[in-house]
Amino acid sequence: MLKKMIKNNIAYITLDRSEIHNAFNDELVEMLTKTFVELADNDKVRLVVLSGEGKSFCAGADLNWMKSMKDYSMEENKNDSIKLYTMFKTINSFPKPVIGKINGHALGGGVGLVSVCDYAITHTRAKFGFTEVKLGLIPAVISPFCINKIGESHARAWFMSGDIFYAEKAMNIGLIHEVCEPDELDRRTEELIQVFLKAGPKAAIAAKKLIQNVLELEDEMDYVCEAIANQRVSDEGQKGMPALL
Repeated sequence: MLKKMIKNNIAYITLDRSEIHNAFNDELVEMLTKTFVELADNDKVRLVVLSGEGKSFCAGADLNWMKSMKDYSMEENKNDSIKLYTMFKTINSFPKPVIGKINGHALGGGVGLVSVCDYAITHTRAKFGFTEVKLGLIPAVISPFCINKIGESHARAWFMSGDIFYAEKAMNIGLIHEVCEPDELDRRTEELIQVFLKAGPKAAIAAKKLIQNVLELEDEMDYVCEAIANQRVSDEGQKGMPALL
C-alpha cells in the first residue's frame, strides 16, 4: 500500500496501489500521515521524494471507501474528513523539502497531494483535474492547499468545471514546477535532488519555516529581520558566507 526507502539521506515514499491508480483509503491516509510524522523527527533524512507506482500518481479517494461513507452520520463524515485534512496538513508543514515526482495522472485528492509538495515535476502525458464536482462533491479538504498554489482565479475555473487539463496547463497555473518527457522523469528527479542537497540542511528547514510564517503574519518586519539575523550567526551561516566571499 505504501513503500518507503531511505537511501543516501533521501526518503523515497511511493503510493503502492497501482491496481486502483493509487487511490487512497482510510488505511493509506493513516500510513502517509504516520510516515511523514516519523520522517520529520529523523535527522538523517534531508528530503522526501513522493511518487506513485505504475501509470498514475493518485486518483484521489478510493471509490469503495467513498461508497462506505454514504451510511456515515454527519459526525462520522466530519471525523473522517479531519483525518484526511490532517494528512495533507502534515505533508504541507513537513519541515524538510518534499519533491513530488508526479509519475502520472493526478485527480481529485491526488491534486491535493501535488499541491503540498514543495517542488513538483511531471511528464507531458500526465493529466490533472479537480473532478469532485462531477461526482456531486466539492474539493473542500484540499482547497486551502490548492488555492495557495494556483490562486483564486484558477480555483474558480477548475473547481467548478471539474474539467481535465494536461501537464503544461498545470505548470502554467502554478500547480507543477517542471514538465519533461516521460523517459526523462527519473533522471530529472535525481538532478533535482542534487540541487536541493546543495543547500545547508538547517538553512533549508529555516527557509521553509520562513515562508510558512511570513504568509500568516500581518506585520512581518520583526520576524524576517530576526530570522536572517539568527541564520547569519548560525554555524551554517558562519561557514557559508566566508565560502561565498
